[in-house]
Amino acid sequence: MPPLHKATTIRLFSLATPQMRAFHLSWLAFFVCFFAWFACAPLMPVIKGEFALTKDQIANINIAAVAVTILARLIIGPLCDRFGPRKAYTGLLLVGALPVFGVAAAQSYESFLFFRLAIGAIGASFVITQYHTSVMFAPNVVGTANATAAGWGNAGGGAAQALMPLLLAALVWLGVEQTLGWRFALLTPGVLMLVCAWLYWRYTQDCPAGDYATLRAAGQLPANDKKAGWQSFKRACANYRVWLLFVTYGACFGVEIFIHNIAASHYVERFGLSLKTAGLAAASFGLLALFARALGGYVSDRIARRFGLDGRGLLLFALILGEGLGLLWFAQAETVALAVVAMITFGLFTHMACGATYALVPFVDRQALGGVAGIVGAGGNVGAVAAGFLMKGVGSTQECLLLLGVCVSMAALCAIAVRFSAEHKAREQRLYEQALTERAAAA
Repeated sequence: MPPLHKATTIRLFSLATPQMRAFHLSWLAFFVCFFAWFACAPLMPVIKGEFALTKDQIANINIAAVAVTILARLIIGPLCDRFGPRKAYTGLLLVGALPVFGVAAAQSYESFLFFRLAIGAIGASFVITQYHTSVMFAPNVVGTANATAAGWGNAGGGAAQALMPLLLAALVWLGVEQTLGWRFALLTPGVLMLVCAWLYWRYTQDCPAGDYATLRAAGQLPANDKKAGWQSFKRACANYRVWLLFVTYGACFGVEIFIHNIAASHYVERFGLSLKTAGLAAASFGLLALFARALGGYVSDRIARRFGLDGRGLLLFALILGEGLGLLWFAQAETVALAVVAMITFGLFTHMACGATYALVPFVDRQALGGVAGIVGAGGNVGAVAAGFLMKGVGSTQECLLLLGVCVSMAALCAIAVRFSAEHKAREQRLYEQALTERAAAA
């Protein structure tokens, strides 16, 4: 792809450039997808009664919610390389809205499980968001751009925790039966996805120079090779750094997804909170993404200024270790107040670690960006599925959280093992300094 015209600054209050339009619409689309992805979670106590679900069935539903995302993320990254993020995102939003409407119409545990499984595919929206901001922003700000777009998008999960119970309560207050109200409430994110699909198609382009199809027709990009996506995927698979980041992202984003799925129910069951209060408590974790993930990317960019790529890796190690220790604290909290404080503390480290991971991803292999972004992103969902099976196996939320804390702390070692050759670091440093020069010239 053409390396020119990448943005060296982030102008948050501007939609004048294709870079900033891609930035704002990618986080907005991701926010809506994340909202739809986790809209069921805070309503599970109601849905549990509707279908008379057992604890084992709820565990299956939580696993289903993230399992398909693994495959979807592996596929969507190479598709971005081949067709461009504009087509990939528009298609995902349109197709992904169907199971969102379907889950609202479910009449049994089996049909609900099927649509919950299918909804997991929209979790691949994260990879497209990271891909699109990676090709739009220069090395000096790409970490901040990636982390901010992903963080604001991730906040959709926290918004779902807070707003879905309130939406259901409003419908019940208007006279809608609760058994019908949760279904109407779940239609909302599906409609929002259709709106975002139109906005994305209408107002974005694949990269600063234009759409991939137009650039290929003009000879500015290689002709569209049907094997391009597969080649990107194979190249990424052969890079050991990709798999180390696969593990670290499973340790941070995987835990984030797991907490989204179980937080509200945990507060209801362990501390006896009402559904609305538990939803608000759980929402505090998700809403940290509004700033914490961006903070992780920003700090990574700042550290890279002095310590280069090695500094980005050391920061990631420290953040994941802090997350693991905070998770152990949360697992042993005996009061609601202490649990919320512990959750916010380890949540801060979790979100920052997610941002720091994707502040490193664009530098792993520029020739296989889609493959790298897809594999690392899939690692997050592998972590979530593993946590779901762990929960199902031990049966106790507290014991599961303790074991997760230990596993996360150990996974931090993978961040230290990410190393780059002197040649690779020198090349990236030149690109970084070039971006700073362009920024200074523009100023």
